[in-house]
Amino acid sequence: MSGSVSRILIIAEAGVNHNGKPDLAFKLVEAARAAGADVVKFQVFRAAAVVSARAPKAGYQLQTTDAAESQLDMIRRLELAPGVFRELAEHCRGQGIRFLATPFDHASIDLLADLKLEMVKIPSGEITNLPYLRKIAAPNWEIILSTGMSTIDEVEEALLILEAAGAPRARITLLHCTTEYPAPVAEANLRAIPTMRRAFPGLKGVGYSDHTSGIVVPIAAAALGATVIEKHFTLDKTMEGPDHQASLEPGELAAMARAIREVEAALGDGVKSPSASEMKNRDIVRKSIVASRVIRAGEVFSPDNLSAKRPGTGVSPMRWDAFVGAYARRDYAPDEGVD
Repeated sequence: MSGSVSRILIIAEAGVNHNGKPDLAFKLVEAARAAGADVVKFQVFRAAAVVSARAPKAGYQLQTTDAAESQLDMIRRLELAPGVFRELAEHCRGQGIRFLATPFDHASIDLLADLKLEMVKIPSGEITNLPYLRKIAAPNWEIILSTGMSTIDEVEEALLILEAAGAPRARITLLHCTTEYPAPVAEANLRAIPTMRRAFPGLKGVGYSDHTSGIVVPIAAAALGATVIEKHFTLDKTMEGPDHQASLEPGELAAMARAIREVEAALGDGVKSPSASEMKNRDIVRKSIVASRVIRAGEVFSPDNLSAKRPGTGVSPMRWDAFVGAYARRDYAPDEGVD
């Protein structure tokens, strides 16, 4: 990594953790802002346009919701009316946090386009949805594309479709992701982040959408150079709903944000040179060539009468060979620097 480090974009994924209740959605906005996130993201969908009546629930959904309820019925309970998203976007502006949303169907893409958003998020499940990709590429917005469950070839194909439909690569950010809730740490595969950065030059960035428990893995992703970190959060993990248990609570989200900012500061600019704080210590801990005993004028300098000792304010020991074998021009006392 070289040059100045851009600020890592921290996305607090509210998702459907509002449980279909607008008042909870507004509270999630406020909690995300208070925790230090840059963006709060919601999911926009019409259940009947996304899920068929025969669609089964995922394993984690069976564990966190009524197993007798269909996926379609579950999703219907989590819908918010279109007007609520307009209100949420306005509330975000008032709170000083960016509003972001993931549309899951064509009408929801139109809704977000009408809101004049600068950025939109494509979920992992739509990366193989050709008509969806073509439609979402049309508006002049930045695109964040999650790549969970995808091969590198599928990611490339999706990028080519988006580019052909009007979204240049420079406006696209890829997110590495493991689509399981919670995702096993051993399957996080964070090295896929630099792999995608090398495979797809010209992108706006490559980041990470985290579904592991806790905050260690997203912090590690930041250290690997992720430009975006996304993490699910909730007001209370014990609430009923499919995603609460795999989400961070506000205090955890705040701890993650603080740690990412520390990592961001620690990454630096990649130039190997002494830092400002180091310079005051350099002469103290480096060494100079000094006499190891009394040396008389005309005596030959040798390893027997020379040594390297602190401080480093005299002749550098890197010039050792230039002195060994030369003649002393004057007398030197023990520990006196040679010249």
